[in-house]
Amino acid sequence: MADVVEILQRSGGSATYAQLRQYVSGRDLRVAMNEDRIKRVAKGVYALPLDLSALTVARSFGGVLSHESAAQHHGLDVVTTPLVPHVTVKRHRRRRLSRLACTLHWGEVTELDGATTVVRTVLDCARTLPFCEALAIADSALRKGLVTGDELLAAAVALRGPGRARAIKVVEAADPRAASALESVLRGRVLDAGWRGFVPQFVIADDEFYARVDLALPELRLALEADSFAYHASREALRRDCRRYVNLAMRGWTLLRFSWEDVVLDDGWVAYALSAMRDGRAGMQNPRKRAA
Repeated sequence: MADVVEILQRSGGSATYAQLRQYVSGRDLRVAMNEDRIKRVAKGVYALPLDLSALTVARSFGGVLSHESAAQHHGLDVVTTPLVPHVTVKRHRRRRLSRLACTLHWGEVTELDGATTVVRTVLDCARTLPFCEALAIADSALRKGLVTGDELLAAAVALRGPGRARAIKVVEAADPRAASALESVLRGRVLDAGWRGFVPQFVIADDEFYARVDLALPELRLALEADSFAYHASREALRRDCRRYVNLAMRGWTLLRFSWEDVVLDDGWVAYALSAMRDGRAGMQNPRKRAA
């Protein structure tokens, strides 16, 4: 069984009872609440106990927000919500005594409004986070126009010490065309599986049809989409999507749809699905995937 705190982290900090019960037992929920690791904020809704301002925590230590906390501060896409703020204190500076919880880092600090700069934030995340999560942050920084690819690459190449190669890998893969964090994580899974050539936000169109898909490999007519329930919650949305998928099939395209759970929580499903398509084993069951 998965850890309830990890599930809430990856769900943006909160989730319903029904969503959590797909991955954890009722007993695990009760234990986590008794240990104050989670709290119930409304009937059937659970959240992480994140109450204090992250900036307040950073200031209490005499530092600035950094890593995922700085990414949140700058409005970047963060897949996993940190349990406590990440705070960086200048090297050789004596930190203030504080009882507030944080993940403390030491280093040279380039600051912007109480947090590390966007470039520094992207690189810190690229050095420490899993590739897919770091890619979502880098993609969003480019998409929002807060940095340029050249700025990120120059800063990554200039790095020294642990994580330099990881940072360069993330920066080289970052793409402003990615439309969402979920799409970025999906592309990260594809890249981790060794696939190259997938184009973000690819347009498929002719005189009678137009569609934009999250990722496409044109030479194989293979399209991938990261589906969020929020965009498919009405009868009209279902009808529109069915017509769209049939139109793609009529034009020789294979479309693979991936849910948030399959992209974020199951680190092997995307790779398995692509491998099965390539090897003609699409009907086989994924041995890693939990039973529905």
